[in-house]
Amino acid sequence: MSALPYWHVDAFADRPFTGNQAAVMPLTSWLPDNTLQAIAEENSFAETAFVVRDANGSADWELRWFTPTSEVALCGHATLAAGHVLLKRDGGDAVTFRTRKAGILEVRAMEQGYELALPITRVEENQLPSLLSALHVKAPLFESVSGAEDTTIVLLEDEAAVRNLQPDMQALGKIDRMVICTAPGEDYDIVSRVFVPAWGVPEDSVTGSAHAALAPFWAEKLGRDTISAYQASGRGGILQCRMDGERVWLGGPCVTVVEGLFHLPE
Repeated sequence: MSALPYWHVDAFADRPFTGNQAAVMPLTSWLPDNTLQAIAEENSFAETAFVVRDANGSADWELRWFTPTSEVALCGHATLAAGHVLLKRDGGDAVTFRTRKAGILEVRAMEQGYELALPITRVEENQLPSLLSALHVKAPLFESVSGAEDTTIVLLEDEAAVRNLQPDMQALGKIDRMVICTAPGEDYDIVSRVFVPAWGVPEDSVTGSAHAALAPFWAEKLGRDTISAYQASGRGGILQCRMDGERVWLGGPCVTVVEGLFHLPE
């Protein structure tokens, strides 16, 4: 058996059992893709982040993310978790990651927690009746026209409408995209819930990549570049969003829950 370093981190969380769970696993070299996928399935978190030292020097590390069923193009909370692990372990104020489809990402240590820079996702109004039917709502819908992932924003009237959603997950699972339902918030500027059953995550707890779309969407509507956001999942999580040109900075703390070894057959 070979032993791989392993961290279980709650991201966008100031205490255990809140925010979004991620496994972080630094490797000395890339394992076969089917092994990475099997590890992610075993972990059973929304995401497992794997990092390997970046040999070409364009960033500190290469970074890939896997859900229990597939590799994804972008994941915010697991990137924040990876930054938390590496900065705590190795020291420093910032760490960069080269990704396969989302470019170079950066995590910075702050006085309280971290900030993560993601490329923004732009959306335009469109129609997708099958998606609205799966959500059991009638509402304006916006589809991504840029960004690393296929994303849909559904704009609801208020926070109660977001919290009361009861989607048909089987129907949503046939629609290959991240579905973000959002509205103005009561205690925060905006509130959201995020559903990704097609990618193995029925409802995500706190989704950094969703806020790469939500931040520019709401910044335009609200007429300002800083937004407080709450993702109203069962675990819940708070994000501070700050627009910076074609990037958005997402701020929040992380908590290490487990540190140990993952035993892998030779």
